[in-house]
Amino acid sequence: MPSENAAAQRLHYEIVRTLLGSGVCPSNIELSRRLEISLSEVEDAFRSLADGHGVVLHPHVCEPWVIHPFSLTPTLNYVQASGRGWWAPCIWCALGVAALAGGAVEIHTRLAAETSPLVLNVRDGEPDPAGGVVAHFAIPPRHAWQNVHRHCALVLPFRSAADIVAWCARHGQSMGEAVPLEQVARLARLWYGRHADPGWRKWNVAEAREIFRKAGLVSPFWELGGSAGRF
Repeated sequence: MPSENAAAQRLHYEIVRTLLGSGVCPSNIELSRRLEISLSEVEDAFRSLADGHGVVLHPHVCEPWVIHPFSLTPTLNYVQASGRGWWAPCIWCALGVAALAGGAVEIHTRLAAETSPLVLNVRDGEPDPAGGVVAHFAIPPRHAWQNVHRHCALVLPFRSAADIVAWCARHGQSMGEAVPLEQVARLARLWYGRHADPGWRKWNVAEAREIFRKAGLVSPFWELGGSAGRF
């Protein structure tokens, strides 16, 4: 019988592999059958993943809600490929899904989560020239897991940094950092590029810092602090 960590790793791989192939997450019963472990062992593996921020579980049932960069319930961001489609928690995650899916995909979302639709064409994780689209990260990454749903909900696309300032004032939100879409896509490829690997594991703090550095995100906003935990 595999160890708890090995079972969690296998579980993560099976879910992401299936999502990429079909757009659907296997049920716990199906995962039990595929991995040849009991339902209680599936739930133990889910809890292990959740403890390491590898999955977000529903509050009252041991089933996945979010397995970054995928959301298993509908969101503002829909990534569409030929015959397949996926929801993503935020624009960063949507670009991560696009990188994992490969080839030509479209990201359907809305500017500032308001009324104006936005369609982004992406090929192999790289967006077409985006006409100055920027993403606003409202909450510093070091605070993301205090409420990861809120963090993701606030990673939104805008036409300009000036639009972000006006939006923050309009909705009583804090101004964080504006990042050009192409740079967010580079971050997504670095962060999520290995999430479909059998040997996937969650980044530690030092690895996360290095990814931010490689993506050119070096302001104090991206400082993580400490050295323990997973991102």
